[in-house]
Amino acid sequence: MQNYQDVLAEILIDSDSLQKRVTELGQQISADYNGQDLLLICILRGAVPFLVDLSRNIETPHMMDFMAVSSYGVGRRESSGSARVTLDLQTDIHNRNVLLVEDIVDSGHTIAAVLQMLRTRQPKSLKVCALLDKPERREAHVPIDYLGFAIPNKFVFGYGLDLDEYHRNLKFVGVVDLEKYIPAG
Repeated sequence: MQNYQDVLAEILIDSDSLQKRVTELGQQISADYNGQDLLLICILRGAVPFLVDLSRNIETPHMMDFMAVSSYGVGRRESSGSARVTLDLQTDIHNRNVLLVEDIVDSGHTIAAVLQMLRTRQPKSLKVCALLDKPERREAHVPIDYLGFAIPNKFVFGYGLDLDEYHRNLKFVGVVDLEKYIPAG
């Protein structure tokens, strides 16, 4: 495990900017779902800090559930292109308004596969809220209904995004200095 200061090239999104945007997203979601049933589905593990902060800013009563989907391995920086559900929902989403909360949309393969699977369960509505989007990396079409930040194609970590499973707890999103980073494993 490397100390994050040793591999931090720059802070891409500081804590204040993150919290300001999460508050704005919460207000927008509250207005859009006012008076409606809402279920937030968090993709584990990276989206947890975002989900917690977002949930605190959504005034509309809502429920939460969690899914774990794997397409990366420790030390891997790119998706394998296939998504495997390792923890499924405990909640029936049939005829529910579902908001999928994701940390980052990169190639789009993982989230596209999750959306396809969830559509078969016939939710009333199914939308995506992503903290980060790397549009130049997109290979699969993914509609992002609520977006925190579009970012350049850089290797990022912090605020839920891991660096070899560490540093998810950082209050900012940082960029990895690839010349100093030594992948685990």
